[in-house]
Amino acid sequence: MMLSACRITGNQLRTNRIIEVKTESPTVKTLAFKDKKFARAMPGQFLMLWIPGTDEIPLSILNAEKKGNVTVAVKNVGEATKAIHELRAGDLVGVRGPFGNNFTLKKGNILIVGGGTGIAPLLFLVNKLPRKAAKLTFVIGARTKNELLLISDIQKACREENVVPTTEDGSYGIKCLATNPLESMLNKEKFEMIYTCGPEKMMRQTFDLAENHGIALEASLERMMRCAIGLCGSCVIGRYRVCRDGPVFTSDQLRQLKDEFGVSKRGFNGKRIPI
Repeated sequence: MMLSACRITGNQLRTNRIIEVKTESPTVKTLAFKDKKFARAMPGQFLMLWIPGTDEIPLSILNAEKKGNVTVAVKNVGEATKAIHELRAGDLVGVRGPFGNNFTLKKGNILIVGGGTGIAPLLFLVNKLPRKAAKLTFVIGARTKNELLLISDIQKACREENVVPTTEDGSYGIKCLATNPLESMLNKEKFEMIYTCGPEKMMRQTFDLAENHGIALEASLERMMRCAIGLCGSCVIGRYRVCRDGPVFTSDQLRQLKDEFGVSKRGFNGKRIPI
């Protein structure tokens, strides 16, 4: 199997100093650093972040600027992410990427559905969509108000009246799951595209609704990734490798993955485990 020159170049490990660390929620921090190879990164692509002495993990890109400034959002869920949360400005990290494909930038009436750190690539997407050619509605979900990641940035980018916040405990917005308002929204309004990223069960429900209403959808999937260039096979779903064929998948591709998408993923031993 041959790899493109661009992917080989992006796969080279570079070390960078962290420019800024911000606390976004009780469990999520954002880290910024500079790497010129990310100047042309697009929404949906990801990078591999190496923490010396700990581990290397995949992270969606929250923002990438022409000068090479890059931002990622990291939720504290394990050993590697705990180590990342302990980093400070000036600390060194290793980085590879950008990897994978990206969301297509569509015009027209757009619906975006996100939750958790899946908000990161969706906010990047919002900031890249053609403002005058796209009408945006953003449904964002979390367990509580404190976990509504980057909500003020989303409200600013989409206009507050176009943002529908939901929380499971009712502490902010509508008391429900992010998928609950979708059926009535899809019945009332015609959307040209739905973008989604976040918990996979949420994305599967969003996909099923999109299918019922005949609307195109793109979803950014998350799987275990070690190599990020399609060699190790740890991120396989169906006949696809998420790192090379994704992480963004279209409705046509997701129809082939109904037995796994939102149902199961592969553990460290390669066996399927329920989501």
